[in-house]
Amino acid sequence: MGPSVDSAPATAADEDRTAYLPAGGEDGPEAGRSWRRLHVPPHRATSDVVAGAYPFLAEAGLGSDGVFIGQDAWSGGGFCFDPWVLYGKGVITNPNCLLAGVVGKGKSFLAKSMAMRSIAFGRRVYVPGDPKGEWSAVAHAVGGVAIQLGGGSANRLNPLDPGPRDPSLPEHAWEQLVATRRRVLVGSLASAALGRPLVAVEHTALDVALRSAISGAVVPTLPGVVDALLEPRDTLPGASILELTRDGRDLGHALRRLVAGDLAGLFDGQSTVAFDPSLPMVSLDLSAIQGSDQLIAMVMTCASAWMEAALAADDGGQRWVIYDEAWRLMRQPALLARMQSQWKLSRGLGIANLLIVHRLSDLDAVGDAGSEARALARGLLADCSTKIIYQQETSEAPASAAVLGLSTAERDQLPDLQRGEGLWRVGQRSFVVRQRATAIEESLFNTDARMMTNP
Repeated sequence: MGPSVDSAPATAADEDRTAYLPAGGEDGPEAGRSWRRLHVPPHRATSDVVAGAYPFLAEAGLGSDGVFIGQDAWSGGGFCFDPWVLYGKGVITNPNCLLAGVVGKGKSFLAKSMAMRSIAFGRRVYVPGDPKGEWSAVAHAVGGVAIQLGGGSANRLNPLDPGPRDPSLPEHAWEQLVATRRRVLVGSLASAALGRPLVAVEHTALDVALRSAISGAVVPTLPGVVDALLEPRDTLPGASILELTRDGRDLGHALRRLVAGDLAGLFDGQSTVAFDPSLPMVSLDLSAIQGSDQLIAMVMTCASAWMEAALAADDGGQRWVIYDEAWRLMRQPALLARMQSQWKLSRGLGIANLLIVHRLSDLDAVGDAGSEARALARGLLADCSTKIIYQQETSEAPASAAVLGLSTAERDQLPDLQRGEGLWRVGQRSFVVRQRATAIEESLFNTDARMMTNP
């Protein structure tokens, strides 16, 4: 075996004959060669902007704490929601929610599902006014109660009930709180019944009448206030019996409808039913009461005042307060200020208010453009950190986006949402969520049974 021979190193001539790929690519018409070297400057942006620049990145969601709602349409993951948990994390600034959508797209189904599933997490649910009676079956199914008013029912509520005593307040402070609550309620009812704001002398007449009704009974009632307006017994400096009779005459006759005539037996005496805050759900069924939107709004206000008096208890826990068919209330400017006050107190009372409407254009029926009433209505929506929008008609989408401050991408989603799909605006984050329901919920919440050939 001969000695091994190492390969000789390449010569300069060999290197000259070797073909290398040019740094700029091959020549020729189909070489895809760039005439200039590509230089991309570095770019710095927030994670929100980068998520928009790279559309294949999906929102991480709100976490797994809270009630399961359904599926996030973009990420495919589960979507959970709990206003108390999100408030504690700083995601939202208040627990109040707005739910809007046209008829037949699952808006009421979602509200009932959220309420029913929240009970498993220790929440309680109160429905101050149910004009269609749809919540009664839900209340009975979860072990709650539905209190029916009107239609021959013997149930009677006194909206001037003081509610449970707050032990943390001194006696004089508690009396002042109850007096203020009663005065605001009666003033709102009077203004709504008259269809205009009260003038100065009417405020005086109402104050005297309420004081007279309180002094004449352990617990005042609306008939006592009406009687004191029509036949005053007390006076004030500058307001004689004759002057108070004249100034309070229109007020007395406007409020009389709540205690006589077609509403007799509803609010004309002491309460015949007691509010049990330990029940998982309490609903006030107003489906047997018929009348104009103004009348129904006044009835809902009286009924909700009776229930809200009990909500002030410290041991009430965390509660949903659901205002179904809220567009009836929002059309009465005198009642908006009272609702706004309830919204402002939600965090202190541990309450999450849920406002359910059909179209946001209903705000156009509240006062004149630029009026204080219109501003109150828009302020009520602004005090909802969570906005859930189900399908809106194409003509309604721009107005809805303007009222809620939606982006163009969010606005374009509204007409294309399918049944059971909703755009969720939670704080500054947006999701498209497909609700998922159980078989029990499908049978319990179905409001289309009478429209089906074989229900």
